[in-house]
Amino acid sequence: MTPDSNDHPTLWIKSTSSASLEGKTIVLALTGSIAAVKTVELARELIRRGADVYAVMSEAARWIINPMALHYATGNEVITSITGKVEHVEFFGNMGRADLLLIAPATANTIGKIASGIDDTPVTTFATTAIGAGKTVMIVPAMHEDMYDHPAVVENIGKIKKWGIGFIGPRLEEGIAKIASNDDIILEVERAAGKRTLLGRKILITSGSTAEPIDPIRIMTNRASGKTGTELALEAYRRGADVTIVHRNGLDFSGINEIFAETAAQMTDAVLEELGKGYDLLISSAAIADYTLDAIGQKIRSGEELNLSFRPTRKLIKEARKAYPGLKIVGFKAEAGVDAEELHKRARKTLEDCKLDMIVANEVSKGGIGTNSNCVTLIYAAEKEEIHIEGKKSLIAASLMDEINSIIVKDDE
Repeated sequence: MTPDSNDHPTLWIKSTSSASLEGKTIVLALTGSIAAVKTVELARELIRRGADVYAVMSEAARWIINPMALHYATGNEVITSITGKVEHVEFFGNMGRADLLLIAPATANTIGKIASGIDDTPVTTFATTAIGAGKTVMIVPAMHEDMYDHPAVVENIGKIKKWGIGFIGPRLEEGIAKIASNDDIILEVERAAGKRTLLGRKILITSGSTAEPIDPIRIMTNRASGKTGTELALEAYRRGADVTIVHRNGLDFSGINEIFAETAAQMTDAVLEELGKGYDLLISSAAIADYTLDAIGQKIRSGEELNLSFRPTRKLIKEARKAYPGLKIVGFKAEAGVDAEELHKRARKTLEDCKLDMIVANEVSKGGIGTNSNCVTLIYAAEKEEIHIEGKKSLIAASLMDEINSIIVKDDE
């Protein structure tokens, strides 16, 4: 984004991370929780993803954080009272210009007022208006765990959820129902207000490396980090999909289902079992070991010459295709030390042999594995021009999801 000379300097960071919220107007509403101190960076992260952000504060919130901090964070004047401009209607009336009301943090007091239709603070007035107009509202609670467990609070949250309002968090740690992390909040906002091109779709993704045991301590693995698989899972979730990822890493995003699988056999078995639950798409981005061995029961003594006997592992995508002939499958083909023509030839052969719908090919000897960026080529089974993508793995994931969406939609037509 090129800064405008009239822009507040904060807006110079707009869309620097992504365009996932470009064109969206988000009202960030703060109540009187100490977690309000985290909202300066939250606002800026929303802006980095393209959103226009406005803050509204209750009087209690102003005891925690000065409105000037939110003015700096958003680049816009902060709403601390309802004036003759009828700000709640300006943003959330039937013709209001906001796309989403994000109440973060939300205290037990504010949640109770929202559940009862009480609007005696700027925040609750915004909430009453937005809910009444059917606008998107998300609530991020933050309170002591004992408060969260109070029957009335539980009842109020249940009541509000029945209205179709989403809750993000809390995280129960140290006896406190802490506010969700900014990463979790951002992801859920992107899912609620961003592209929803994969809404209702079920996508299964394999990610990272597998590890084949040699003895109780040693393993045989590869350099794959799982960053591509993670970015694919996050992007599919942003777009509304029901996402499951099979890997041996940790993702720690509450909305994404994770299945742990360490070895190639465990990953293959887990995927075949999970596909039986009905999926629209399998993305096999994991660098699954091509060879395994019979592990030795005791630690191999060091300092001695060692000979190991390897055998090929099962091929996940071949078994998935055989078991689920109608499933859409996207595979990955990594090669090292080959030219572009040979890479294309090998990728095309895998595409055809495994009857894939698309394959993502890349040559990794000069980068890609373990890094944040990559250079890939999308090759299709159907007659379609190949696409070359280079850049951050998050960009590659977004571009790949655009193409995946076109495959799924075309299949429906």
